[in-house]
Amino acid sequence: MSRRDQISGKGPLRGNKRSHALNHSRRVWNVNLQTVNIKTGKNTSKRVKVSARTVKTLKKQNKLA
Repeated sequence: MSRRDQISGKGPLRGNKRSHALNHSRRVWNVNLQTVNIKTGKNTSKRVKVSARTVKTLKKQNKLA
């Protein structure tokens, strides 16, 4: 499974790691994924992997199970 938010589609960012001597090598900034249960119906819920920012939005909208 890829490291991607299942609701917003947010994925990892890529760039360079730079030292003080300006050496560079490729690196990845991964998304802060959390596993949460969201409400899908009256008495049903589904487990999804979402970013921490999406968890905050779901709490605000009262969609977490």
